[in-house]
Amino acid sequence: MKGFNGLALLIFLVLMVLSAMLAAILGVARAPPGRVVGEILLLNLVGTYILLAFRVADQWEKAIVLRLGRFIGLKGPGPFWIIPVVDTIPAMVDHRVMVTPFNAEKTLTKDTVPVDVDAVLFWVVWDAEKAALEVEDYRAAISWAAQTALREIIGQMDLADILVGRAKMDAELQRIIDERTTPWGITVQSVEIRDIVIPEALEDAMSRQAQAERERQARVILGESEKQIAASFAQAAEAYRDNPTALHLRAMNMLFEGLKEKGALIIVPSSAVDTMNLGGVMGISAMAGMAPQMIPTRDSDEE
Repeated sequence: MKGFNGLALLIFLVLMVLSAMLAAILGVARAPPGRVVGEILLLNLVGTYILLAFRVADQWEKAIVLRLGRFIGLKGPGPFWIIPVVDTIPAMVDHRVMVTPFNAEKTLTKDTVPVDVDAVLFWVVWDAEKAALEVEDYRAAISWAAQTALREIIGQMDLADILVGRAKMDAELQRIIDERTTPWGITVQSVEIRDIVIPEALEDAMSRQAQAERERQARVILGESEKQIAASFAQAAEAYRDNPTALHLRAMNMLFEGLKEKGALIIVPSSAVDTMNLGGVMGISAMAGMAPQMIPTRDSDEE
C-alpha cells in the first residue's frame, strides 16, 4: 500500500497554513471566539479528509479497495477517492509484464546427473481482483511455482534431452506454470532457460566424447574420399586401355606439367616408357631443349 499522496499532503499543508493565518486575522479583528474556532476546525477537517481520502494510482496500477474488510472494487488508474477509516487499500496491483528469475540447484535428471538450471519467467496480471484475493503474495507464489515446475521437468528428462531441447523445456514449463497461475489471475507469457551447468568431470568426458566422434567422422569421410578416388582411377584406366592415343596425350600432359618447374626431377617406371611411349615424347622434348632430367626405374616385378 502506498502512503499519503503528494498532492493531498500539499493541500493539507496549505489548508493548515490558511487556518493559522485565518486565526491570526480573526484574532486581530477581535472576532467572536466561536467563529474563530469553527472556521479553523472546518479547514482542518477539510485538509484531513483530503489527506486521508484522496489517492492516485499510476497508469499501470489498479488499487484494491476494501470497505470494512470486504472487497468493493478496483480503483485507478488516475485519481480516486475513498472513505477514510472505513475504506482501506491493501495492495496496488501492477499490470505491466513482470520478470522473475528462478533456478533449480543440484537437481537430478532422469539419468541421475546433478545439474544447475537458471531460467527467467515473463508473466502479467490480467485479473487484479484474483491476484489480490486468491493468493496471499502472488509474486512469491509464482516464483515458487516456477521453481517447482522446473525441478519437476528436469527430473523427467535425460541430460542429453535437456542440453539439446531447451525450446521444448521452455514450452513445457510455460504450460505447467500457466496452469498453476491462471486461477490467480496471472498468465505466463514465456519462459526462457538461461544456463545449464553440469559437473566439470562430466563436462570433460562429454568434450572428449565429442572430439572422438569428430575424429571418427573425419576418418569415415577420408575413407569415402579414397573410395571415390579409386573409382575415378578405375574409370580412367578403362578409358585408356583401348585408346592408345588418349594414353599418349596423357603422357605428353604429364611431361608438360613437369616442364613447368625448372630443374625438375621426374622418376617414372621403365614399363611406363614403353607403355605410354614416354621415350618418344622425351626425345621430342630433348630436341626442343626443354626436357627435365628423368630417371627410368625398374618395376618390382621385373627385378
